[in-house]
Amino acid sequence: MTAVTGLPPAFAAIVEDFGAVSPQDRLQLLLEFSRELPELPQRYAEHPELLEPVPECQSPIFLLTEVDGAGDDATVHLHFSAPQEAPTTRGFAGILHEGLDGLTVRQVLDVPADVYNRLGLAEVVSPLRLRGMAGMLGRIKRQVRERSAA
Repeated sequence: MTAVTGLPPAFAAIVEDFGAVSPQDRLQLLLEFSRELPELPQRYAEHPELLEPVPECQSPIFLLTEVDGAGDDATVHLHFSAPQEAPTTRGFAGILHEGLDGLTVRQVLDVPADVYNRLGLAEVVSPLRLRGMAGMLGRIKRQVRERSAA
């Protein structure tokens, strides 16, 4: 099984990018994703209580999903709040945003739970930090299920 099997195209491209560089360069790539994480829309920046915390992360990160439409073909949008001084956590959020935002409910729910392992980051970040990314993905999937069923 290849690292990109079962991944939507945008996420597969990210995994391929990480796989094409050395472990040290993966850390740099992660930092690039931290800088590319979009700011919260004003409607959420003014109401941070609407975002869900991710306690598995060592740094304070909050997220919220929106589902436009109903059913498996509805479109998913992701929003994150992560401090600038937590580049690893922001980087994970940036990867998830770039890889999942704008996909359908079914595509998001079909992303394998071990996707964070496919990035090859275990060599450069701690297992505790990887658990944080798994926690983010788990919460995203739960919110998507809840919102698409509503």
